[in-house]
Amino acid sequence: MNILKFESGTLTFEAIRGPLMVAIVIAILALVFAFVLTTLVSKEDEGTDKMKEISASIREGAKAFLFAEYRILLIVIVVLFIAIMMFTGTSTAPGLLSAISFLVGACFSILAGYFGMNIATKANVRTANGAKTGGMNKALLIAFRGGSVMGMSVVGFGLLGCAAIYFITGNSEILTGYSLGASTIALFARVGGGIYTKAADVGADIAGKTIEDLPEDDPRNPAVIADNVGDNVGDVAGMGADLFESYVGAIISAITLSVASPAIGNRGVIFTFVLAASGIVAAIISAQFVRGNGNPQKALNTGTYVSSVLVVIAAIVFSNSILGNVKYGVSIIAGLLVGVIIGKITEVYTSADYKSVKHIAEQSNKGGAATTIISGIAVGMKSTWITIVLICLATIIAYNFGSQVGGMAGGLYGIALAAVGMLSTTGITVAVDAYGPIADNAGGIAEMAGLDESVREVTDTLDSVGNTTAAMGKGFAIGSAALTALALFVSYANAVRLFDEGINILEPNTVVGLLIGAMLPFLFSAFTMESVSKAAGDMVTEVVRQMEQIPGLKEGNAKADYRRCVEISTHASLREMVLPGLLAVLVPILVGCIPFLGTKALGGVLAGSLASGVCMAIFMSNAGGAWDNAKKYIEQGAYGGKGSDTHKAAVVGDTVGDPFKDTSGPSINILIKLMTIVSLVFAPLFLKFAGM
Repeated sequence: MNILKFESGTLTFEAIRGPLMVAIVIAILALVFAFVLTTLVSKEDEGTDKMKEISASIREGAKAFLFAEYRILLIVIVVLFIAIMMFTGTSTAPGLLSAISFLVGACFSILAGYFGMNIATKANVRTANGAKTGGMNKALLIAFRGGSVMGMSVVGFGLLGCAAIYFITGNSEILTGYSLGASTIALFARVGGGIYTKAADVGADIAGKTIEDLPEDDPRNPAVIADNVGDNVGDVAGMGADLFESYVGAIISAITLSVASPAIGNRGVIFTFVLAASGIVAAIISAQFVRGNGNPQKALNTGTYVSSVLVVIAAIVFSNSILGNVKYGVSIIAGLLVGVIIGKITEVYTSADYKSVKHIAEQSNKGGAATTIISGIAVGMKSTWITIVLICLATIIAYNFGSQVGGMAGGLYGIALAAVGMLSTTGITVAVDAYGPIADNAGGIAEMAGLDESVREVTDTLDSVGNTTAAMGKGFAIGSAALTALALFVSYANAVRLFDEGINILEPNTVVGLLIGAMLPFLFSAFTMESVSKAAGDMVTEVVRQMEQIPGLKEGNAKADYRRCVEISTHASLREMVLPGLLAVLVPILVGCIPFLGTKALGGVLAGSLASGVCMAIFMSNAGGAWDNAKKYIEQGAYGGKGSDTHKAAVVGDTVGDPFKDTSGPSINILIKLMTIVSLVFAPLFLKFAGM
């Protein structure tokens, strides 16, 4: 069958097996490309014995954390597997098959995160050595290749699972279990990794910079290894699991809505899979355009823009050939362009090249820590309006163009396609994002290994670009989460038959649900912020203890006990991640099953959490990023530079911003998606309680 052109009429499931097989092959191609990149990175030289020793400690700590986390997740997976098998079965979707699909989603998410983290812990030391032996261009290439392994693993495993399960079952209801598996792992990985990395980072900053007056990544600071481990488990494995979940959720919501619409049907399924596959091909091609030219930001932007252009072309061609018009392609393009613009808007609010960050630095100089905090909060709050307006525009454009072809069902499918479009460049987006922590680690290794100052200048430049790309990645993740959650919410409404009666916001049940949903991101953020605070306090106590009790450590004549600080972060994060995770899973089930609340109130919960959660996530992520770069802007010489009172005030802002941007903010977008997919998967249970 020629997938570029379909005759008119209804397509049977047998007729779409060919395109599904193509999607499976391309997903495998992504994993092969990831393996090739892994081999290329591994062949690079690790440098001196001291560099190898430091890198080994980081890798050992990261693996120890992930395996400990996976042991806890195993319990969660088993419990949910049994619950799905027992309570979600229908005549068209047996509970056992949905549970198996859930298990596959969880396992693939774990594999993607592990492979990405594993190569990141190898690429960091090789990036540092690349900076030493080959300068900026070689270091950039190694770091980007390391990040690309994470990107290719995310899209490869994501598309492979979706396409293979649908190829075998042909059932979109069973496929939702796969999304739940991805979402469950994503939340615990993001929360656990976020608590770990910020407990170490905040503890290292408070004890090292504020109390002991040590520079960044000073080997005398016992928390620096834990901080570097945290970059890998939080910003690589956690971030990868986050976008794996969004990527899978967007694909599945589009499939679910296309199957539910007779006017779209299996053609929509083909289009969704073909577009996702096209995104992978575009990412592989665009990765070849990321080459050192003395300007790492320009090189990374080039890769992103090339990928976007290729996806736009694919959207127009396949929309016309598969669906018979280009209007659904416009829905794709709307989501894609908004994703790119959101990334740029995030850069405007978080980069030191623009006035928002410079304003925070100025306030640090004028009023100290208090005005640093006030101005940073204001910047984060202001940054919400443009992003929200852009998401609204993408939603309206996607719905209107889709409805022109397929009515209301076509419009809702168009919204799902906007999410698919925004996430179609996930392969290159994750690669650019994961590059940042690798560059950051490289700088830490260069400092601890005592490499020449010129090496640290290269890694600092790469790290500075990485801060911007990480902030842009968070903005992209939040924007895609909003569209994905909205599309999944529509699927939930269809599953529990809310379209028959609608949701009336004047009904008390709905209002109660809205209020509960709007409150949850605040409560969730409080749990995660408090967890970081407690764990960081333990870290500070340990660092101070070692400084006082290990003879010669302050003078650099003794070695710090890095392992103890790694253990503190590990135990604290594993202990503290459970409650926020349970909150996201249990609240939708409880609301949906309580007789006087039920499916309509749960609809209100999902709408409320989506509205407040997206705003909270944008605010926290951008405020944290702005504080971080204001500190770095001052460190480059503004307002007295390092050691000045202005710098000390900025360090306070950066410390407050750490859990904002790397723990609570990024985790909220998983919260809203996980709650929605839990509601969708357990919809049969809610209908039983409602007597339907």
